[in-house]
Amino acid sequence: MRKIFILLLSFSAMFSVHAQTAKLLADKIVSIVGDKIVLKSDLVNYMDDLKRQGNEIPANAECVLLEKMMQDKALILQAEKDSLPVSEEDVEAELDQRVRYFIMQYGGKEAFEQIAGRTIYQVKEDFRKSIKEGRLAKAMRDKIIENVKITPNEVRDYYQKIPKDSLPFYETELVIGQIVVNPKAGRELEKFAQDELADYRKQIEAGQKTFETMARLYSEDPGSKQNGGRYEINKNEKTWDPDFKNAAFRLKEGQISPVIKSKFGYHIIQMISRNGDDAVIRHILRVPQVLDEDIEVSKAKLDSIRSKLIAGTLSFGEAVDKFSDDQNSKFTAGIITGQGGNYVTIDELDKDLVPYLDKLKVGEFSQPMVFKSEQEKTAVRIVYLQSKTEPHRENLRDDYDKISQRAIAEKKEKLVEKWFAEKLPNFYVMIDKDYQQCESIHKQFPNFVSK
Repeated sequence: MRKIFILLLSFSAMFSVHAQTAKLLADKIVSIVGDKIVLKSDLVNYMDDLKRQGNEIPANAECVLLEKMMQDKALILQAEKDSLPVSEEDVEAELDQRVRYFIMQYGGKEAFEQIAGRTIYQVKEDFRKSIKEGRLAKAMRDKIIENVKITPNEVRDYYQKIPKDSLPFYETELVIGQIVVNPKAGRELEKFAQDELADYRKQIEAGQKTFETMARLYSEDPGSKQNGGRYEINKNEKTWDPDFKNAAFRLKEGQISPVIKSKFGYHIIQMISRNGDDAVIRHILRVPQVLDEDIEVSKAKLDSIRSKLIAGTLSFGEAVDKFSDDQNSKFTAGIITGQGGNYVTIDELDKDLVPYLDKLKVGEFSQPMVFKSEQEKTAVRIVYLQSKTEPHRENLRDDYDKISQRAIAEKKEKLVEKWFAEKLPNFYVMIDKDYQQCESIHKQFPNFVSK
């Protein structure tokens, strides 16, 4: 349980909107490693963060947490001594990312600042040092394990040490690839969608309707329709369609864009407010209607691609790169990913796909099939069944990759523990009397000074 909890700490948020309470009236230094201090409030805020995230908190949580924070201080000191590079640009990018997350969580910049009791600028400045130190600790840990490799014999030895009754049981797992083609609407229906949006824009600018009302009535974006087409966007985020984002950031506050095209369809965009690279916008999306003949064109295209795949004149990866309209799959060579990475279980797949899998053998390509994408758009795909396992107890033949990943993770953790065992006794360490009963800290820092 202790190792799992330390792992949770490693991935917990490094700051919280409640961090303005960091300097409590009863605050004090609970530990010093070198010239790095850990405050009581650091522990309190970390505990609060974990509770808010729904993590299970063990009885000795403060001891485990303090040990982790002291280890990080030692990593930071060594990283500074070794002059490991951490750029200000990387720190700024992480601060921006974390602030955007909280803005989204709390429903806007103003709401976030009100809850935090500080401006965005102040929040970023408050946590700049902790973000930089976090990156230094990670850089040092990465340096310690950078040369770790694992051999097949080590994987086998690791596996054989696992009690047979502790081996996990896996349901059917599949590796599935897909090539997706989005049917294109005819010119007349494309023009119809553009004309609709132009008319909406005209009504809004004439004061007949508000942009928010028109978005609620007519937008085909399920992610923003109910809140009047509202989004908070950042100029540096790569998740937004570039044509959409560029059009939005050309607007002045209150201005409405002409009709623009993105990979999702046609839009008009209104700039509500802007603060540097952050903006609040509204948009209305109209997706040109796709007719049966448009779908047939896409099916014919995929049928031709399938013939080349079967003939071996085209590889699946090349076909995904050249022809697939699914942007997500381009980063995975067409493979559908799930909780197990490239492996997916039946319950992780969309229901439309499951009936076709019974007809496919490993290595085969499906006929083109029509389905609804995540954006509820009609699309066509062919599916490649790369591998399939039957329900089974974990074994080296079927699950080598999973076992090797756990084995190398354990090997890395042991190397880090060895580094701590060798280095920590050489650091000046002070521990407050309230935490000197922590057994694990006694072992990690045997030469600590009492306060």
